[in-house]
Amino acid sequence: MSYYRIEEKALRAFSEESFQKAGFSEEEARIISDVILLSDLYGIESHGVQRFKMYHDNLKSGMVKKYNKTEILKETPVSATLDAHFGMGQLAAYRSMKMAIEKANKTGVGIVTVRNSNHYGIAGYYAKMACEEGLLGLSFTNSGAIMVPTNGRLPMLGSNPIACAMPAEPVDFLFDASTTVVTHGKLEVYRKLGKELPKGWALDDKGEESTDAGRVLDNFNAGKGGGILPLGGADEVHGGHKGYGYGMIVEIFSSILSMGMTSNNCLKGGIDGCCHGFIAIDPDIFGDREEIKNHLSEYLELIRKTLRAAGKERIYTHGEKEIEAMEDRLAKGILVNERTLNEIKEVAEGLQMDCSFY
Repeated sequence: MSYYRIEEKALRAFSEESFQKAGFSEEEARIISDVILLSDLYGIESHGVQRFKMYHDNLKSGMVKKYNKTEILKETPVSATLDAHFGMGQLAAYRSMKMAIEKANKTGVGIVTVRNSNHYGIAGYYAKMACEEGLLGLSFTNSGAIMVPTNGRLPMLGSNPIACAMPAEPVDFLFDASTTVVTHGKLEVYRKLGKELPKGWALDDKGEESTDAGRVLDNFNAGKGGGILPLGGADEVHGGHKGYGYGMIVEIFSSILSMGMTSNNCLKGGIDGCCHGFIAIDPDIFGDREEIKNHLSEYLELIRKTLRAAGKERIYTHGEKEIEAMEDRLAKGILVNERTLNEIKEVAEGLQMDCSFY
């Protein structure tokens, strides 16, 4: 399948206009689009404009209640619990991390948990928000159950990513990864491309390994079982129980603390209901902020310069690949596959919008 380079500014302008036409304010459309486009700029195709049609379909179906606003259910100087009332996930998440940042700037720590939300994009966006304020940021979300627990064949947890960002030189530390081997969105991309899944990624409804992305996703959508394996794979020998455990930690910081829907109850009855967690920490509560930043920067540089394995040209630290991908895509355009472009055109036609970059 062909890929095309689309200018970032053109995609951003189209995205912002489309969400305004869908009923959001100019500022809300900017936030939603910023989250989506950062994923593509970082080279994370699974969570960028590839999800564009999904968001608009969810708005049309009513899964996303576009006029609903987040409500504070409980608040302390260091914490808050919010109910998103099934509104747009990016907006609930943005507000929540903003609250966590404000609390961290006042008290040193801010922890915010959210229930009854929708898909919020890449977890790293929100961790990065805190990092840009000189803070340590953490972001978590559960999602519709697609992770099969170790020794099981029914999905009980979502892809449940963990993101962590902290200031460093010359590149901030940024880690953002699902606790499954790959994400649900990655399987969507493989189905679009007509590619077989690598072995060790997924199971079919019988609990047997499957390389058919369409079958795995169809089983998931029909509630038949099967799904994606946790980090480490299918058994304890290779550490699958660790990925399963990391996924449970995400559930605790998102659905459990918020008293929201656990992954196995999300995406049922025409609603999503996923939950999020956000933490911002001011390094000054441990010592001098700049000295801590320098300490991390020195360690990261040591890692980059350590001895390389045979045949390997470079050791990356987390966040470097994303910055290099962004530089490439800002200069040359964002890579979009043919099927995703057709979906964007479909959205444009539905909203009676110009799609001249297509």
